[in-house]
Amino acid sequence: MHPFEIFNHIHPKFTFNARRSPVYATKGMVASSQPLATEAGLEILRAGGNAADAAIAVAAALSVLEPCSTGLGGDAFALFYKAKEKKVSALNGSGKSAQAITLEKVTEMGIGSELPLRHAMTVNVPGALGLWADLIEQYGSMSLSEILSPAIRYAMQGFPVSPVTAQLWAEDAEILRTSPGGDQLLINGKAPRCGEIMLNRNLGQLLARLADCSPHEAKKLFYEGDAAEKIVRVVRENGGFLSERDMADHSSLFQESICVNYRGYEIHECPPNGQGMAALLALNTLADINVSGLGSPDSPERMHHLIEAMRLAFADARQHVADPEKYSVPLSKLLSPSYGARRAALILPDRAMLEITNGVPVNSSDTVYFCVVDKDGNGCSMVNSVYLGFGTGIVPEGLGFSLQNRGHNFSLNPEHPNVLAGGKRSYHTIIPGICLRADKSLHSTFGVMGGFMQPQGHMQIISAMLDDGVDPQEALNRLRFCIEPDETGGKIRLEEGMPMETVERLFDMGHALEMCGGYERSVFGRGQIIVRDPGTGVLCAGCDPRSDGYAGGLC
Repeated sequence: MHPFEIFNHIHPKFTFNARRSPVYATKGMVASSQPLATEAGLEILRAGGNAADAAIAVAAALSVLEPCSTGLGGDAFALFYKAKEKKVSALNGSGKSAQAITLEKVTEMGIGSELPLRHAMTVNVPGALGLWADLIEQYGSMSLSEILSPAIRYAMQGFPVSPVTAQLWAEDAEILRTSPGGDQLLINGKAPRCGEIMLNRNLGQLLARLADCSPHEAKKLFYEGDAAEKIVRVVRENGGFLSERDMADHSSLFQESICVNYRGYEIHECPPNGQGMAALLALNTLADINVSGLGSPDSPERMHHLIEAMRLAFADARQHVADPEKYSVPLSKLLSPSYGARRAALILPDRAMLEITNGVPVNSSDTVYFCVVDKDGNGCSMVNSVYLGFGTGIVPEGLGFSLQNRGHNFSLNPEHPNVLAGGKRSYHTIIPGICLRADKSLHSTFGVMGGFMQPQGHMQIISAMLDDGVDPQEALNRLRFCIEPDETGGKIRLEEGMPMETVERLFDMGHALEMCGGYERSVFGRGQIIVRDPGTGVLCAGCDPRSDGYAGGLC
């Protein structure tokens, strides 16, 4: 398709206006995709809580406010920066597949290349609650009663649904209407409209029960009590394999973060089974390229090199991301400067490498990313997700949240490290990020939510801040690209507003292109960034104009 013709496919709704100013504060900052969730985090900071406390308050609030994207039926990953120790820790809150599921069983069922997208057999143990409790136990300072209070209030008293969320809810309303228990998340069989009051008393009551517990007791209640029984029952009644033993055996993983040096800064991500290594691989490739010397941010030369670096990164990530307890990823080799230089040398200056089909990501998703920095300089970068919109769409009786479909990301290739097996964590898309200066002080907490867009978003905003020196809001305002799958592999979606000169040149280089505008901009993700000045402690934040959210701070 000629580049002039692809503009005809732009979605007509949702006028995009990227004009936002960065937000400044001194005694704490919260940034999320929902204003009320940001307020929940600020409420905790005002009460004397730290970054861990506020982050879980935001996570819980978002499970009420944006259930299409997140909730207790999903998983979570977090990076926590402890200012006194100048150290980043990684916490993996992804659940394992059912012990009873096997490659042989699904093959006998006639399933070929991949598991069904929304089926109960794709439900892994939801790990979000385990991570919430573990993060509070390790780094928090407040009780769950205090931390969960805003979320319980929103669920029990109701909240007005925000515009982008209303659109996402409407897009997947049919999934809820046709899924067991899905009507719990609808109003008279319909998605709530923008501004309409939504209540979720089932979820509010569950959160209230958890709030009466210590973090350890909350995990026991969720993974061994009636909530676990209801989750297992609805999964098994609909063809899944999850058992009560699978739920009871769940535990989070405390891990060392992985990082690369980019322009003198350390970029930290969670290790596999998350795909954070894809962002690091791309940045490691760009480290040997003079990105700022390739022209303006939306020049065809710069866009081409970033796209190709990301293709190469996905090629490696798709080959190696798997359960860290089942497969040892050769991270030291893949993230070495010498390997990055070799990958950079493969990029052709004027032609797309269309033969790198292994680098094509699959599917998109709905996810929430948020971050908090407190008055002491501690930072939490976190993602919570049910994967596709409402995940499977299955809602356990009386619990008020949908179950994720993370098992869909298993490979059915018996030779692949990420092959489907019982009791195994699948390839995970959700990735929080943290950037440190050379002296190990916190530069920023950052992330861009949205399936396989996430490492692409990380690469693009880090390049904007460190190659061009822009503030976090400008980094998020910039137009983006997203590598998306199609029948030939590697279609590039470009955001409406990209210069026609760039579109034509990329087309001539051999890139398959599609322009996206309106609500289709969700494919480019929704991000947040908080930057901290090491001398003054001043915090500067940005919030993605593609979302409903905002950044707020305390002074």
